Amino acid sequence: MIKRIAAAIVGIGVAGGVGFLAYAWYPAIAPVAPPPPSSFTAAQIEHGRVLAAGGYCAECHTRTDGKRGIELAGDYKMDTPFGAIFSSNITPDPETGIGRWSEAAFKRAMRKGISRDGTQLFPAFPFDHFTHMTDQDIDDVYAFLMTRQPIHSVKRDNTVGFPFNIRLEQAGWKLLFLHEGPLKNDTTHDAQWNRGAYLAEGLSHCSACHTPRNAMGAEKSSAPYDGAPVDNWIAPPLNEHNPTPVVWTEDEFFKYLRFGSAPLHGSAAGPMSPVVHGGLSEMPESDVHAIAHYLAEIDHASSRVSQDPKAIAWAMSASMKDLVGPQTNPNARLYAGACAACHANAGPQPVEGRPDLALNNALWLDEPTNLFQVILRGIGTTEGISTVSMPSFYHSFSDADLARLAAYLRATRTTLPPWTDLEKKAAEVRKTLPASPVASSH
Repeated sequence: MIKRIAAAIVGIGVAGGVGFLAYAWYPAIAPVAPPPPSSFTAAQIEHGRVLAAGGYCAECHTRTDGKRGIELAGDYKMDTPFGAIFSSNITPDPETGIGRWSEAAFKRAMRKGISRDGTQLFPAFPFDHFTHMTDQDIDDVYAFLMTRQPIHSVKRDNTVGFPFNIRLEQAGWKLLFLHEGPLKNDTTHDAQWNRGAYLAEGLSHCSACHTPRNAMGAEKSSAPYDGAPVDNWIAPPLNEHNPTPVVWTEDEFFKYLRFGSAPLHGSAAGPMSPVVHGGLSEMPESDVHAIAHYLAEIDHASSRVSQDPKAIAWAMSASMKDLVGPQTNPNARLYAGACAACHANAGPQPVEGRPDLALNNALWLDEPTNLFQVILRGIGTTEGISTVSMPSFYHSFSDADLARLAAYLRATRTTLPPWTDLEKKAAEVRKTLPASPVASSH
């Protein structure tokens, strides 16, 4: 009897293993001759260009660290808890890019996360979002990419360690977390909401940065849009857990996503800047409105906006705190000398281009990461509001200065508990930046 039970267990295990291999294995799709640009219509290519911008293809497929890469030629470094992953070349180069990929091979990669040669792709490539795109949209992105200039460029090797580097394991990840197929309309919502959901959850993959990840690197389905660390910044919550005193309404979301600045919240910087200026700025205004409409419902803005007038009035009062009369607090003097000229607002509302720190996300988050990033990097004229810049204080402020300033602002511009270990955290953020921060040279 024991032998029979053991044999049954082994048999089940073998059958399960065979079944998993059958699920995980994909054949290679035969290479094709690079399709001539004339095989696509001008309308297809243009629509694909807009979609590729809205999906931020260039942002993740263009190297930016140290050696400036060529657009879409790959080698962008993505640091993950499992090691560094370098993006692929998606120009139509036949040897190092996707020039020999058929439309079917491209669609399979977008839908299932499978390379042309049958290799399982890492979910650093957000196929779990792109799978929700329509066939026509995927075809048009293909048309755009295959009509770009071919660039011969080999990416660096990934540093993902064993056992996570075993590609076959990605099939198990997909079995758990990939919900394949185009997004279906929700009949309980209007057309604008459904368009916004399609863009935010599919093409533009907003939750990929704004939702925390579990131990396996998948988005936590129990905490959608709860905020997460991204590229040494914090992508703040976009739901009702956003801590800022003023609600992100549809109008504020639209202004921020379309123009890079929301008067009651601040300016786009860091990883969010290319999303706005390199991506969403190319999309139809109606699409950006749709995303804003969708996000405002996630934020429950309509039921929370009544608190805003009181919050704005408090913020405007805090904005001028310690700036009238003699300044005896040395931390207040530091703020007055370095920041107040641009950030103090004396009127009833913040002035466009002068973000009020009492309303800014950076001061209300659990960690001072974003505040230190902005102070050390600055904000270039191509970020935030076009032609408006903030200087880098990388060489002007010591870590102790940063700690003093952060402690002062947290205490006087918010109602939240103080941050801890500020000098240590300032040093940690400084280490993530080059000696000449990116924004300071804009």
